[in-house]
Amino acid sequence: MAGSELLLEYLSRYFPILMFVFVALAFGAGTLLISYFVQPKYPEPEKLSTYECGSEPFSDARMPFPVRYYIFAMLFVIFDVEVIFLYPWAIVFNKIGLIGLVEMLIFIGLFLVAYVYAWRKGALEWD
Repeated sequence: MAGSELLLEYLSRYFPILMFVFVALAFGAGTLLISYFVQPKYPEPEKLSTYECGSEPFSDARMPFPVRYYIFAMLFVIFDVEVIFLYPWAIVFNKIGLIGLVEMLIFIGLFLVAYVYAWRKGALEWD
């Protein structure tokens, strides 16, 4: 008897979350279905043509980007994620003491070494 009571208590705690997820999914699916059936359908050639900033496209849209662009984007993401780690550290700074300070100084030191390395290799130049 105690097991079924625990199960009911467990389910009653998470029932509002389950209902919220169900309502959110139902709202999303319902909105898509209603818009599909209500939208006007006029397949004219002008509507179906390719549109590129108000002018006719003059080349293939699948042109390759330089590798330098991807390196720049990856470096931005890496450095951005590293900086995000400073916020939780700042919140618990009083609790972690000197060891936390030393660990963060090592982290920032590695961050600066990586930044200087990328800078010297020319990965941050947009040419």
